[in-house]
Amino acid sequence: MSENTAPLASGDPEASFAEISAQRIGPLRALMRRRPVLVDTSVVLLYFLLTIVSLVESVLSEHWATTGLLTITGAWLYFRRRWPMFVLIMVVLFDSAATLLDSSYFGGSAGLWIALYAASTKYAARRMFALTALITALQGLIFVIIGLPAMFTDSAEDQAALAEIGGRNLTITLSLAFLLGSNAAAVAIGAAVRNHRLHEAELDNWAKRVQTLAQVRERTRIAREMHDVVAHSLSVMIALSDGAAVVLKRDPVRAAEVLAELSGTGRRALGDMRRVIGVLRTGDGASLEPQPAGGSLEEMLAGFRVAGLPLRYSTSGPALPDDATFQLTVHRIIQESLTNVLRYGRNVTAVEVSVARVQQDVTVRIHDDGTHQEARRELVGSAQGIRGMKERAALFDGTLYAGPAPAGGWSVLAKLKLPHPTRCPEKTPGGTGTQTEPKTQHQGS
Repeated sequence: MSENTAPLASGDPEASFAEISAQRIGPLRALMRRRPVLVDTSVVLLYFLLTIVSLVESVLSEHWATTGLLTITGAWLYFRRRWPMFVLIMVVLFDSAATLLDSSYFGGSAGLWIALYAASTKYAARRMFALTALITALQGLIFVIIGLPAMFTDSAEDQAALAEIGGRNLTITLSLAFLLGSNAAAVAIGAAVRNHRLHEAELDNWAKRVQTLAQVRERTRIAREMHDVVAHSLSVMIALSDGAAVVLKRDPVRAAEVLAELSGTGRRALGDMRRVIGVLRTGDGASLEPQPAGGSLEEMLAGFRVAGLPLRYSTSGPALPDDATFQLTVHRIIQESLTNVLRYGRNVTAVEVSVARVQQDVTVRIHDDGTHQEARRELVGSAQGIRGMKERAALFDGTLYAGPAPAGGWSVLAKLKLPHPTRCPEKTPGGTGTQTEPKTQHQGS
């Protein structure tokens, strides 16, 4: 049976596992799934085809009870998927009744095999094998009491024929073995089909759970990104507007610079929000997180300085790797920390921002000397920003502490691991083996 491996349309991101699986099955199975009524009718016709000999003999011998029982059995098989256990019981009863009422009818197993298969696709294999053993025992009892005496009478010719095939005991043993083996085979096939369906259902359930988890994580990521954009931008814009109102009369030129920075901050925030919402609407698979280009950190710090923060920025050690996600993590941690200083800090005279790299470890520290107002922070803030910074740090096997500093003020300390091992310059070009001294940069307000 050939398989159709044609992929689903790329524009259908919500395709379920069942739809994906439907693309991989053959055309015959696909037709059977689409036309269940046709399948049920075909099964009934197959039953009558397999029992045509018994039907014709019963009609010719005018055993109408046998004809009626076989016909009703075929009709019951049409409903085997709706009431599998009930249909199985009725098939066993009708077949046994036909054997008891008609000594020339030796039983037809086609209907029983179909009923056993149908029931095995719905019920546990252990239960069905136990039931099969009981059904086989009933069949064997009827065969020993009625079937075998009808086949081999007490006449010398029948007894001689029975002796030629191995005798009574061997005939009974072989007959029971055939009945048990054929019935068990039908159950085994049905159990295999049931296990396959359960496996597909479990995979479908797993796929749905993974999809739900991915959606939750995506919503969390979007919420975190929107929090960073909105909280930072609004905090800076509020501080800039307050500053512009203060210096407007005293220094109009300075006020114009503040208002220009205010406008630029608002435009950047609006652009970020449009980008995130646009990706959600189009679903083009683009990254939801803005990737800060070179110099964006300095531009962000310059914006905070214009907003009134007395910043001092320093770096030490080799440069950070060109990993966009890692740089974004550092960018957002610093941005969120400075936003909190701008929102909650009181009497802040110095804010120190430092990024230090030692081999594969990167330490980001933001400290302000303002008055510590823990109660106010808990009252005004929702702790979403700190939680988001911790989640970002955890992406790089890092930790983050945010709280009062021992010497006063407020500190945020993040320790991160580089995403990929990178070699630090350890040898001079001359090969002397001496390690280069880390460079330190300072930028003040």
